[in-house]
Amino acid sequence: MNPTRTSESGTVRRRSPRRGWPDLALRVGICASVAISGYLHFDLYRGGYRHVAVIGPAFLVQAAASGAIVVLLLVGGPIALRIAAGLLAGGALTAFVLSRTVGLYGFTEIGWQPAPQAAVSVAAELTTVVLCVVSLLLVTRSRGAGRGRSR
Repeated sequence: MNPTRTSESGTVRRRSPRRGWPDLALRVGICASVAISGYLHFDLYRGGYRHVAVIGPAFLVQAAASGAIVVLLLVGGPIALRIAAGLLAGGALTAFVLSRTVGLYGFTEIGWQPAPQAAVSVAAELTTVVLCVVSLLLVTRSRGAGRGRSR
């Protein structure tokens, strides 16, 4: 694969390290896992969590943020969206653990209830975090390799 391309003016430009099928596959994977988590949070919100103070609105915000991240990342948004996706998923995982241990704003749940949404959501959020880390490492390495060659 040729890492450079020539513009119409004849200048040689380096291709963005985010281009190519590995990046596309990671973006699609991140979008899929974020969409699953967002959908589940919205479904749980509609199914009764909307009546839980603080937690209900937080589920709605999580669903809306997920939708925005998915759309923007699919069209090739900036690296910051991958960080946002990872932080959103990490925050949801943290809230999940807190709600089952010490409670979260007075709200507690037990085990993997509601089933199967809890398990699927945790799996999607863990997937999001892993894919975001891999994606950011790939971009960082690509940028570092590009700088090393140009000296």
